[in-house]
Amino acid sequence: MSKVLVIGGGASGMLAAIVAARNGHNVDLFEKNEKLGKKLYITGKGRCNLTNACDLDTFFNQVVSNPKFLYSAFYNFNNQDTMDFFEDLGLPLKVERGNRVFPKSDKSSDVIGILKRELENQKVNVHYHSEVESIHTRDGHFHSIKLKNNPQEWAGDAVVIATGGLSYPTTGSTGDGYTFAKKMGHTITDLYPSLVPIHLRESYVKELMGLSLRNIEITINAGKKQIFRDFGELLFTHFGVSGPVILSASSHIIPYLNKKQELILNIDLKPALTPEQLDARILRDFEAVKNKQFKNSLDQLLPKKLIDVIIRLSEIDPEKKVNSITKQERLGLVELIKHLQLHITKLSGYNQAVITKGGIHVKEVNPYTMESKLVKNVYFVGEVLNLDALTGGYNLQIAWSTAFLAGSSIT
Repeated sequence: MSKVLVIGGGASGMLAAIVAARNGHNVDLFEKNEKLGKKLYITGKGRCNLTNACDLDTFFNQVVSNPKFLYSAFYNFNNQDTMDFFEDLGLPLKVERGNRVFPKSDKSSDVIGILKRELENQKVNVHYHSEVESIHTRDGHFHSIKLKNNPQEWAGDAVVIATGGLSYPTTGSTGDGYTFAKKMGHTITDLYPSLVPIHLRESYVKELMGLSLRNIEITINAGKKQIFRDFGELLFTHFGVSGPVILSASSHIIPYLNKKQELILNIDLKPALTPEQLDARILRDFEAVKNKQFKNSLDQLLPKKLIDVIIRLSEIDPEKKVNSITKQERLGLVELIKHLQLHITKLSGYNQAVITKGGIHVKEVNPYTMESKLVKNVYFVGEVLNLDALTGGYNLQIAWSTAFLAGSSIT
């Protein structure tokens, strides 16, 4: 029986501790907060999008950074294994739109409660308010950890570093794992906030704050190069845009923002219609209200909040009677609705980031065990690694898969 120390009581830390304990190890888990799973509590807007019930190919297509590194971890503990794990512990699950998996109760607290109960069942010793200050090694092997404001060293046979990244720092994700890894000689790749809202230059977005658009298509271009395209839901904020398609887009545009390239966001407000079909639709709408002013003619076509902005951008006189709008003006309106163009200025910071992009270089970690290649008996799991995926439960699955593999690999 080995003495295993786990640093971090988030998703990956809790699962790694449970699996190591199930395998007969004596496990101590150190959490700097007063409770476990603080970040897990706010995931999925408090509902906890546990994983995604997609097929294998889809899963790996959603992983943005280093998907091949995850093959072994995922094959050892895939999305179906995650669902079985929680249901076996007594947590009923449901699958929603986009194959997103949630607890039936819609409460992330139930997920944390189930994990906490299993930690107790497996006799894992959980230490709250216990911030790890340093990790000590001897002769290339893990030796012990030292807690902040505590002279005592905790010796162990293995350590699992599950400290998360830099996203949502209020939950305790302050990059401790990167510091520990760096001191052991590991390379930390460039770090960025990812899956974050996007800031826009156009001042009129403030008028659209709170407007949610479903079934729209966005494309993002850097010069003439299209770097992202997706279909789904978007939300206007006081500074720009958020929502599922925007969060996914944010993880693709970081390299271009760093190069100071101009990035254009195009929103197709009616992707189900070709320009010709949209023109025919507008003609029908105009015919029904031909004696009305242009400003009163778009109620059937666009959300109320968007109408004033589109009228201004169209440069058609809002007082003009619909029956005197020219074909050229109408085709300009079609073009505007199919290509609402906005300028991206920056991304939001870590306080709004779902995940951190970047982390411990995966070439320095054994993909078959999650053990450091530089220091024996040190394991890295979850967001501390240079692994990230799009929204939809994929990032939590990375946490579960890497944690299970590490917990299973400790001898």
